[in-house]
Amino acid sequence: MYRDPIYDGATDPTVVVDPEGVWLMFYTQRRATHPDPGPDVAWVHGTRIAVARSTDGRSWTYAGTLEPANDGLVMTPGAPPMRTQHTYWAPEVVRHGALWHMYVSEIEGVPSRWRGHGRQIVEYRSPDLRSWTRSQVLRLTSARVIDAAVARTPDRRWRLWYKDEDNRAHTYVAMSEDLEAWSVEGVAIDGRPHEGPYAFPLGGWWWMLTDEWSGLAVYRSDDAISWARQEGERLLAESGSEVPGGQFGRHGSVTLHDGRALLYYFTHPEWDGRDDDQRNEVRHRPSSVHVAELSVRNGRLVCSR
Repeated sequence: MYRDPIYDGATDPTVVVDPEGVWLMFYTQRRATHPDPGPDVAWVHGTRIAVARSTDGRSWTYAGTLEPANDGLVMTPGAPPMRTQHTYWAPEVVRHGALWHMYVSEIEGVPSRWRGHGRQIVEYRSPDLRSWTRSQVLRLTSARVIDAAVARTPDRRWRLWYKDEDNRAHTYVAMSEDLEAWSVEGVAIDGRPHEGPYAFPLGGWWWMLTDEWSGLAVYRSDDAISWARQEGERLLAESGSEVPGGQFGRHGSVTLHDGRALLYYFTHPEWDGRDDDQRNEVRHRPSSVHVAELSVRNGRLVCSR
């Protein structure tokens, strides 16, 4: 559905519709084709939050990146500067009242290794989805937390789910009454390591998706607090699908619009996920964003793409 025209590394998409009916996709702009990104895994760091626009949620046009300005971020058209000193990952965007709230994973610098660098979730606020003011750094369970997902749950409280890389790469959850102060409630999803949690209501249930790097695991809940895993295969677990670029589905988010549930996710179209070392090969780095539709059948979450 979409590929980033700058570095061909669109990942971790989240999609919202503004009051004028314009669809906006915020995503991690990995530097897959950068001519000199640095050694080892530096290409997945030094990333911006990029933005694409659409009138229908399917055909997209690149709009630019969110660049540091004063004490915040501002949407800036065109390609970003070639060099950067910071890393931004996995945006989550929700609306509450007159403001939009964006939760971004931030890493200082441009690490060339996965380990050894702190990661934190930072909240920004905006009235227009273009100029963002830095609001707060969330104090959570460790100094290595990423991949925020935020929703208002049936008890009318806000909850934020995230991956804690220092605690077995499990999903933890924090709660807030007003999006101002957060308190950690504990583990939401344990079991095998995973990332990219995303929670949403559909068909009378709440659902949680997590990225297990071989498709998306599904969990169901009636209160968005206690979760039970859906038995059977993960969603989007096929590799080598007839869909162009249809490898394993990775790190998705769900947009509920006009009675439909649209799952936006990414794949590595040239990498089938069998050998993790291959991901750092230049030809396997590019990624593409896809969309699937979700529905509930006999109490189970299913998708078509």
